[in-house]
Amino acid sequence: MPDTNNDMPSEDAAPEEELAPYLIEAARSSRSKCRTCKRKIDKDLLRIGILLEGPYGTGYLWHHLTCAARRRFEDVEAAYEDVSWDEGLEVPQLAELKKLQEAAEKKKADKKEAPWAERAKSGRSKCKHCEEPIAKDSWRIILDREVEFFGQVRTAQVNIHPACVAAELASDDCATEIDGFADLLRDNSKVLSEDDVTEILELIGELY
Repeated sequence: MPDTNNDMPSEDAAPEEELAPYLIEAARSSRSKCRTCKRKIDKDLLRIGILLEGPYGTGYLWHHLTCAARRRFEDVEAAYEDVSWDEGLEVPQLAELKKLQEAAEKKKADKKEAPWAERAKSGRSKCKHCEEPIAKDSWRIILDREVEFFGQVRTAQVNIHPACVAAELASDDCATEIDGFADLLRDNSKVLSEDDVTEILELIGELY
């Protein structure tokens, strides 16, 4: 079997050798990085290589097997159909990995869309705009903010004091639009009464 330890297309693979579309193995070192979660794949953890044929060569891009199950189950399923691992390697049942995919899909479906409002469940959270604590049972507004994560810009949901919402919406890294904000907040906070929403909007104040 060819050396496939490199994260990018392997320089060691002979150009005339044809690689399988998938490879499941125990990581041979801790040098490779998961293309799904962007974290390193520790030595001996199960990883799946998905073949990439590009202008700079052919090789595997690696993912934790469990990460791939959550985000790329069709590739994991194809690898299992091809039995893309060496005899003797213990791999989880495909049904177990299917549960990871189903849980990930449910979490995604249950995720609320920003902006919405809720009561703080404890006094441990902080307003990401002013960095001051948000008191337990007080209102907090959840907004989208662009954050850099392992060299990539992603959208994260952050807690904001109502009084800080206007300033946060005007900040460069805020990913929630000012236009239509009140309507979106009302639509995404359906568990709240109209009186609650009115109170929250009064606390937020003018946005322009």
